[in-house]
Amino acid sequence: MTAIVDTGRQSPDTATAFTHRRRGRWIDGWEPDNERFWESGADRTAKKNLLFSVFAENLGFSIWVLWASVVTGMGAAGFAFLDGLGKGNPTAVSNALLLTSIPTLVGSTLRIPYTFAIPRFGGRAFTAFSAAMLLIPTVGLIVFVNQPGTPMWVFVILAALSGFGGGNFSSSMANISFFFPDGKKGAALGINAAGGNLGVAQTQLLVPLLITLGTHLTAQDAAGYRFGITLSVLVWIPFILAASFSALRYMDSLSTAKSDGRSYKLALTNRHTWVMAFLYVGTFGSFIGFSFAFPTLIKANFPDLANIGWITTIGNLAFLGAFVGSFSRPFGGWLSDKLGGGAKITVMVFGGMAVAVALIMTALEMKSFPLYLLAFLVLFVLTGIGNGSTYRMIPSIFSAQVRKHTADHGMTAAESAASAKRQAGAAIGVIGAVGAFGGFVLQQALRLSNTHFGTMAPAFWAYAVAFLVMAGVTWWFYRRASFAVGRVPSLAYANV
Repeated sequence: MTAIVDTGRQSPDTATAFTHRRRGRWIDGWEPDNERFWESGADRTAKKNLLFSVFAENLGFSIWVLWASVVTGMGAAGFAFLDGLGKGNPTAVSNALLLTSIPTLVGSTLRIPYTFAIPRFGGRAFTAFSAAMLLIPTVGLIVFVNQPGTPMWVFVILAALSGFGGGNFSSSMANISFFFPDGKKGAALGINAAGGNLGVAQTQLLVPLLITLGTHLTAQDAAGYRFGITLSVLVWIPFILAASFSALRYMDSLSTAKSDGRSYKLALTNRHTWVMAFLYVGTFGSFIGFSFAFPTLIKANFPDLANIGWITTIGNLAFLGAFVGSFSRPFGGWLSDKLGGGAKITVMVFGGMAVAVALIMTALEMKSFPLYLLAFLVLFVLTGIGNGSTYRMIPSIFSAQVRKHTADHGMTAAESAASAKRQAGAAIGVIGAVGAFGGFVLQQALRLSNTHFGTMAPAFWAYAVAFLVMAGVTWWFYRRASFAVGRVPSLAYANV
């Protein structure tokens, strides 16, 4: 296979930046931590791949969360199993929560194999493939939503297929992590994650607006709502095609992005992987779970708002939750650096989330929508900050543990750093999958509470207790000096 030199803006005294294979856009010799290599054009290549990765991942999140907004219009579109959602019908509420939780379950499960796909197939090919897979749930929904007699089980399958979009996060993050040097990796991954998370907000803003537009273009009857739903799904297809084509045309794959089975084994047997996965259930699981459920919760708890035009016009306001949660995620990592570490911020986040849940319950007792919305926005901001702070903790935890192992077994500094990066990367894949699964558990708890008690209050209070437990676990493992210093050297003081 003939190699093509890709020199970027290479200076005369700098060696070849990297070689670019003719087929498949595979790059050999990728050394981002080499400053001369990075400045010779590799930085532009990395940023280009980040740009198209964000584009594809953003669409993945958009399709993943699509059902959260679609279900709110399906009752009016003539589907009896969701009729009465805005009138307090507990069966309709439970069915809606089932349809919004299934994508979360599938997406979280797919995150594990998607993490391993990058070393096997390359970032370019798999990004194009994973983007193209989003056509299956979108085209399927367009077909069956225009058949009023379609049973609920068909829509459950279609909702499950939209979980393809949830798996994209892990493959995208794994791919981008290989392109950037250590000093820039955090910012790149933060941009990649935030860009993806914003897909939730844009879907929850645009889909209700497009459904409303469809009814205004036709009629406010069942057929009009079916047309509106069709329009709200059809709009994504050109972007999906563009994302898949752009990945094939412009992205690259790194031959150095090889899987490391030993690192995954070490990560899976390390208790800190599972402790952090538990904490990520509380932060990202809450973000994605409440993002999926929020439109249904607003419509179920404040049905009179459906008759207020400005609420409909701005997308039922549900998009605001995911919007503020996405933007606060990078802030969580930055705040962790400024205020002494991710563990300290994470403890405060979980405490604040418990208070936010109490405010949500107070708002429901008072039947105050402004307080309800404000409390939820506070909760979403805190989940975003917590997502950033927990991700900030992971590399520090594994670096501290590997430093201890280095001292005991005589490893070199370079070997220690490489081992820490590999184990942290493996742990992130597991933690991300488990955290996303928490979104499914959260929605199922809401659904079961509503079904068996006729109210979601027991589930909300259980969340408040769980958040306090997670705050305690964070303190116990990563803030308690006797544990952190005695068993994992420097962990309490390593900006964890």
